[in-house]
Amino acid sequence: MRHRHLSTAALALGIVVLTDVLRVFLPSVITIFGQAATTPAELLGAFALGWFVLALAFPPLVRRLGARPVTLAAAVALGGARLALTAGPGGRTQLWLAAAGLLAGLLWLAGTATTAGRPVPGLALGIALGAVAHASLGTYDLVWRGGPAGWAGSVALVAIFLAATARPAWPAEPGGARAWLLAGPALLLTGLVALSPAVAATASSYRRGPAGGLSWPSAPGDVPTLPAWALGLFLLGALARPPRGHWRLVGPLALVAGAVLFATGEPRLLTPAVVLAAAGTGACLALADAAPPAVASPAASLDAASPAVGVTAGRSSRPALAAVLGMLVFAVAAVAYYAAYDLGYPNAAVPVGVAVLVAAVALGGGHRNTTSAPPRRWAAGIAVASALVVLAATGLPSGVPAPHRPDTPPAAVRLVAYNIRMGYGLDGRFDPDGLARVIAHERPDVVVLGEVDRGWLLNGGHDTLALLAARLRMPYVFAPAADPLWGDAILSRFPVAAARSERLAPVGAPTGAQALGVTVDVGGGVRLAVVATHLQPPPGREPVTQARAVAGFALRYAAGLPLVVAGDLNTEPGAPRYAEFTGAGLVDALASARPLPTSPADDPREQIDHVLVSAGVLAAGAVAPRSTASDHLPVAVTLTLTLP
Repeated sequence: MRHRHLSTAALALGIVVLTDVLRVFLPSVITIFGQAATTPAELLGAFALGWFVLALAFPPLVRRLGARPVTLAAAVALGGARLALTAGPGGRTQLWLAAAGLLAGLLWLAGTATTAGRPVPGLALGIALGAVAHASLGTYDLVWRGGPAGWAGSVALVAIFLAATARPAWPAEPGGARAWLLAGPALLLTGLVALSPAVAATASSYRRGPAGGLSWPSAPGDVPTLPAWALGLFLLGALARPPRGHWRLVGPLALVAGAVLFATGEPRLLTPAVVLAAAGTGACLALADAAPPAVASPAASLDAASPAVGVTAGRSSRPALAAVLGMLVFAVAAVAYYAAYDLGYPNAAVPVGVAVLVAAVALGGGHRNTTSAPPRRWAAGIAVASALVVLAATGLPSGVPAPHRPDTPPAAVRLVAYNIRMGYGLDGRFDPDGLARVIAHERPDVVVLGEVDRGWLLNGGHDTLALLAARLRMPYVFAPAADPLWGDAILSRFPVAAARSERLAPVGAPTGAQALGVTVDVGGGVRLAVVATHLQPPPGREPVTQARAVAGFALRYAAGLPLVVAGDLNTEPGAPRYAEFTGAGLVDALASARPLPTSPADDPREQIDHVLVSAGVLAAGAVAPRSTASDHLPVAVTLTLTLP
């Protein structure tokens, strides 16, 4: 039994390491191999999928060479790639290291599937452990951190994983192929919604927000976390005995319902989507973990009495093929879901389709053989894991100080507008500290952010806004644009009120856009209207319609207050869409510093990030600080309000 537990531990830790590699590989595709919204989405998708397709050659390789040596070699390669990524190479080196780590991880998974036929305990605990670690680190994973803490945690994780993998393998039990097939879809659904701490935190902030689908930060000291009950439901569903009869349908139906709620794109449905998807995914894993009754024989009993030192090369490769195919489903679904934001087709069917597939596979094996159900001692594991989640409740660092309203208005307000590219620098590294340093250097009172990601699996599942708000110690208001997790934000040291968002017509642009307005109370009865937007141009055309809509919204929203419109407008001064703003009476606040190119950050040539103000707002000190923390440069300007 000790060896069985070691096999489960090795699988669980391997899933954590593989997930870490995936959290580097996926964003590297769209930040290093190519550029999202610039490189054709078809090319980006083909590159990502190619590595998973290559893995289809692994099951025959495992069968020919033997599962034990292949699994050990792949585990060493996976662990080595994981540690190399911690060194923070960035650029093409990071891309190829992540790709190599992914291939090694898929080969390790194929080998493990051959030697561990009943994977659900290890899979479930691995997914849960990864979610707990992700939450406890505030979604800023060790693989990105480096430094003493990052290295210590990474080395410990890889060392324990390799030590557990090196132990003699327990012989594979009959069955298990259906559960291995669900490994990839389970990773997708838990990363997309069910066990994503960033999604759970964002859902919580929508509950605190006003009507209209805006997201507000937690109260000072209140830290949103991965809900313990969501992870508890997942583990209970996966590790406890599944129900019989018609009750078997409850878990699969819950999963499909959660996926449907998530697919609606309605912010206030995120929380029930998380709960249902977590419970349903766990229950479906348990249903799939079935073994057909076997006729005992003396030889079989002898084989089962001791761990296997090796696995014969002739062993069936069905579990290995199922594991690789499941990961291919993960890749196809992830590419299909996120490519829609570049290509413009509806993607709601993707998570629902994956949930239906998982439910069908889970229910497809008939009634579970209860004689081979997980032992009741797993109940202790469930309790321990749930306790770990509660202890990890110090996760996302989004508790920030309360905004301060001075008795007299300041002489001027410093504003920074920045397209942060989901937190990724030009080298493809996730670096919220670098972004925060660039912004903090300008000592801003108000910050307007574009391309804010709050939990996309494609980008690593980070809540970039919570991370930046904590580092800048500034509360925020977030407005969804593409979906509830991707949009624009305004951070302010002063109190804000009357937040309002208006969606913009796509007019052929695949990625959603909006205009967010907030009223900043700078003290002494003086208020400033700030509007944040990120215009999305239709392919080959100027987004004149969107620019006209933003200008109209801004003037209506301000209703005579001093007004600032800021963000990535994807247009040059003097272009038709820019004229929509100046024609509405707004003035270029950066005019004194022109030309002021902001894109691309390493060789800025395009003036596409702007700040415009209404008459009576005086602008000075406009700069575009040089930095490669994003693919854009920020713009900063000091605004002086004319007092009545």
